[in-house]
Amino acid sequence: MKYEFSPLTADDVDDIVSWHYDLPYDFYDMESDPEDFALFTNPNNWDDKYAVFDAERERVGFFSFESADGTLEIGLGMHPDLTGQGNGKSFVEAGLEFAEVAYHPEEFSLAVATFNERAISVYETLGFEQRETFVQETNGGEYEFLRMTFPVSSS
Repeated sequence: MKYEFSPLTADDVDDIVSWHYDLPYDFYDMESDPEDFALFTNPNNWDDKYAVFDAERERVGFFSFESADGTLEIGLGMHPDLTGQGNGKSFVEAGLEFAEVAYHPEEFSLAVATFNERAISVYETLGFEQRETFVQETNGGEYEFLRMTFPVSSS
């Protein structure tokens, strides 16, 4: 599948915050964490955030990128109707390819809730390696997350 990345707009945000995932993935509903919701909906925080569209110009997801010391931290979300159907690998690959050209990182890093085995499987298929688990406060509680990294080839 071909994806197009476009800087985040108010229309994108309005759509994305309305997405609702099935259990247990409802953990990723934007409104589940008021603090994250406020950050995501604030236009001052839209730098380095992109809506992702398919060939039919349907909004299929988003990516966020934060660079520090050669490492590019990735955040992402896919439209709930597209999850669990084998779309993850091509979606994440497209994000990595976009980010490599736009940001030139030495390494990619991401954090994923440890219960999200299907996402972890996608990341491992792409070459990400598990580094550490940590507990983070979010969504009104404390949850375990897994840090994963992937070195960018110097080809």
